[in-house]
Amino acid sequence: MIIYCSSPFAGDTSDQKLHQTMIKYIEDIGNTVLSAHSGKFSSSIPLTEKQMYKRSLKWIDGSKLMIAEISGPSIGVGFEISYAIFKRKIPVLVLCKDDFQNISAMLYGCDSHLLTLRQYKNIDDMKSIVNTFISKIDRS
Repeated sequence: MIIYCSSPFAGDTSDQKLHQTMIKYIEDIGNTVLSAHSGKFSSSIPLTEKQMYKRSLKWIDGSKLMIAEISGPSIGVGFEISYAIFKRKIPVLVLCKDDFQNISAMLYGCDSHLLTLRQYKNIDDMKSIVNTFISKIDRS
């Protein structure tokens, strides 16, 4: 299955290693991940903002679902979540650490059946949540 993974790319990027671990896990269980964090899509020529925008939307358009880690705030990730749910109409799993206090009311208040919001305690908990979500979508 093709899965778009998103997390903060600018601003608070302190959890990038965690995101890379999540991406590797998703790939290890047999999926293709589209993400700026995967390292597979790096370019020797930096992309412009317009190119990054178009690439991200193209990746979302080509994905069956999206997984977003939001423990670091990011307007870009929020935009991608909205695009995936309301434009593409694909399921989105939003993850954050269980001690993260700043979850947007826009996410908590969203009543779309396509949005699943889960908090995790550690990487094993995150993997379990991701696996359950992917399995559920894969069966539908």
